[in-house]
Amino acid sequence: MNDTSITTEQKVIVFMLNGNEYALSVEQVTAIEKMQYITRVPKVVSFIKGVINLRGVIIPIIDLKKRFDLGDSEYTDNTRIIIVSYKDLEVGLIVDLANDVLDIPNDAIEPQPEVIGAVEAEFISGVAKLEKRLLILLNLENILESVSNRNATDGN
Repeated sequence: MNDTSITTEQKVIVFMLNGNEYALSVEQVTAIEKMQYITRVPKVVSFIKGVINLRGVIIPIIDLKKRFDLGDSEYTDNTRIIIVSYKDLEVGLIVDLANDVLDIPNDAIEPQPEVIGAVEAEFISGVAKLEKRLLILLNLENILESVSNRNATDGN
């Protein structure tokens, strides 16, 4: 087996929600922005806060705390909007704090546990153990796919 062609680690953006650390692949993140004015959009599900105009591009904004049923968000100076790209869609995710960029060794990543707590297992791709830190790796595809599916069914 030729190990030189196998990636041995993943580069991720680490962010906080309710005191827990979550991570998204850096390849999915296009920008991290400070909180800004969000224009409300009528008749959307509660976790879609509205849209922003980011350098001429209209981007829908999802409050991840509401998406994961973790309660209401209180926005502070540390609150950030992580702009992610999935297929041909750009979406902003509101998080409490964007911490840092880390390289996670693949052998530190385990599949999601059977019982994960407050966040639905479908939204999690795995859990990474790094020394005293536990990072929940998110499955962006499932988070955004279920948004578009739910919008299709809610639009009666």
